[in-house]
Amino acid sequence: FLSCDSQPLVLDKIRYESLTDPSRLDSCKDLKIEVRPDLHARTLTLVDTGIGMTKADLINNLGTIAKSGTKAFMEALQAGADISMIGQFGVGFYSAYLVADKVTVVTKHNDDEQYVWESAAGGSFTVMVDKTNEPIGRGTKVILHLKDDQMEYVEERRVKEIVKKHSQFIGYPITLYVEKERDKEVSDDEAEEEGEEKEKEKDKDKDEEEQDDDQPEVEDIGEDDEEHDKSSDKKKKKKIKEKYIDQEELNKTKPLWTRSADDITNEEYGEFYKSLTNDWEEHLAVKHFSVEGQLEFRALLFVPRRAPFDLFENKKKKNNIKLYVRRVFIMDNCDELIPEYLNFIKGVVDSEDLPLNISREMLQQSKILKVIRKNLVKKCLELFTELAEDKDNYKKCYEQFSKNIKLGIHEDSQNRKKLSELLRYYTSASGEEMVSLKDYVTRMKDNQKHIYYITGETKDQVANSAFVERLRKAGLEVIYMIEPIDEYCVQQLKEFEGKNLVSVTKEGLELPEDEDEKKKQEEKKAQFENLCKIMKDILEKKVEKVTISNRLVTSPCCIVTSTYGWTANMERIMKAQALRDNSTMGYMAAKKHLEINPEHPIMGTLRQKAEADKNDKSVKDLVILLFETALLSSGFTLDDPQTHSNRIYRMIKLGLGIDEDEPTLDDTTGPVEEMPPLEGDDDTSRMEEVD
Repeated sequence: FLSCDSQPLVLDKIRYESLTDPSRLDSCKDLKIEVRPDLHARTLTLVDTGIGMTKADLINNLGTIAKSGTKAFMEALQAGADISMIGQFGVGFYSAYLVADKVTVVTKHNDDEQYVWESAAGGSFTVMVDKTNEPIGRGTKVILHLKDDQMEYVEERRVKEIVKKHSQFIGYPITLYVEKERDKEVSDDEAEEEGEEKEKEKDKDKDEEEQDDDQPEVEDIGEDDEEHDKSSDKKKKKKIKEKYIDQEELNKTKPLWTRSADDITNEEYGEFYKSLTNDWEEHLAVKHFSVEGQLEFRALLFVPRRAPFDLFENKKKKNNIKLYVRRVFIMDNCDELIPEYLNFIKGVVDSEDLPLNISREMLQQSKILKVIRKNLVKKCLELFTELAEDKDNYKKCYEQFSKNIKLGIHEDSQNRKKLSELLRYYTSASGEEMVSLKDYVTRMKDNQKHIYYITGETKDQVANSAFVERLRKAGLEVIYMIEPIDEYCVQQLKEFEGKNLVSVTKEGLELPEDEDEKKKQEEKKAQFENLCKIMKDILEKKVEKVTISNRLVTSPCCIVTSTYGWTANMERIMKAQALRDNSTMGYMAAKKHLEINPEHPIMGTLRQKAEADKNDKSVKDLVILLFETALLSSGFTLDDPQTHSNRIYRMIKLGLGIDEDEPTLDDTTGPVEEMPPLEGDDDTSRMEEVD
């Protein structure tokens, strides 16, 4: 009931009447709300100096359960009614019976006598002229006689919590009156005067003592006289408990969004942000705006300096935007108010069009809310664009919330183009600075048709990858995408400013080449065609095909993936999912293509050996070893790492001149374990045959 809309509205109504007739405020000049909890009387009293109610108002508005004055007002306004309907009690009033056994309403209207309405919610109520309570001048006093199990609502902490949450930005002062005790230092004489009332209670104790006649009385006269002599010159001081009424205004924080942005300093925004979010740091950026026309609302949006640790947890609420209707708090977890990828934005939205008693179901169906959402997203993007002009501040923002922007590209197709302008990446030419896609496009070579990128785990890993060798040598800039969400982002972001985004780890990579380079490539393809066929036969189903590469310079080979399949990095991410679907891994797993570097001496020597004897078993061993090494360097994992390790160990032995049959030092203490047979391993085939 503390959060109901009636009291601010009845204050609004008398204020509107005073605009045309100032004498309407003569009965009480101050427009305010008071909250008076009383622990001893077990009551919570709410007082306002609003319009008050006549006898007819009491019967019509409080005599019908769940009669919503607000709803009737909104419907009447649409039908052309005037503002005089504001201030009727509605559904919020009857929420009082959730915590109270009985409710007493004392009210005084300028045009009627003071009345008292009372009901215990038993189906009946009484209305009579109030002759017992003191005159209230004008307004309404609601007294809640609390149930035994609802006494928390007379606790100062609980009342403050509710008022701050729901009515922090009401335009009228809300004052809490609480009875408290404090120590007061007084002289003996003053203490005796103040203690006269307590003597009556002491007399009762004396009567009980007199009944005990058998007990002797002992008086220590000497000590008393001595003490009296010492203190004869000055009176003793004593501390007593003094009761007083503490008054505290609960809504000192004024609704900043109702003021003009030009009149508000950055310090005021900072103080408001801290009070709104309980953050100890100030905001990074702010957007203050209003929308007028068919729809009217005001909003204040803040970008924090830090991302919360639970930003993407499923149980976390979807957004941090508080929804107000005419400065009365409605809710702070409205999923439809802003998309999930902007869940780090904090602020308030104050609508003039939504009804105050709107329910969650009505919100979901409200067309007004959809328009508000569209405007909030638009303003957030404007805020990011303005922030991007300040490189230092935008760098701080991007470090904290880059994942949100990339998630927006994945989810928000309507704003994908604007969001793509906010992306920042390291590239092969940017050094330690992150650059935008727009910067990349301006630096593209004249004959470059595509935007090249590579995904991976770290910047160093992708920078040293075999896939970027040819591009870096040719002076083509490559974007380094090193966050897992980049894989999802780039699936939706197919192009930027008419340039396609092309992964350098997938098949069919097109690089700017002149006619001589193309002719040379065709010649190499013809020379190594036979080796490619032999390698495909050896690897069988492990790869889909073996081809000549146009992207390698210093590496002998690499594994690329098909155009529409997962990259090696994406496959790694999917395998790391705790709740992954193994059936998906079957048809979405990367289709591997082995690309060989015809310029590399390993491939040249292997081609000669294969052409000399295509059935040479050592060729098979070397091809499999090259394939498994390429898997690792290309970002894949091995299905059987132990077999690969044994191949490496065998090569080390051969390099050190150790005989296969020679036992190791540890082998003398136990049985000799045989090396698992390698592919094509027999007495006539040894890897030392290949120099």
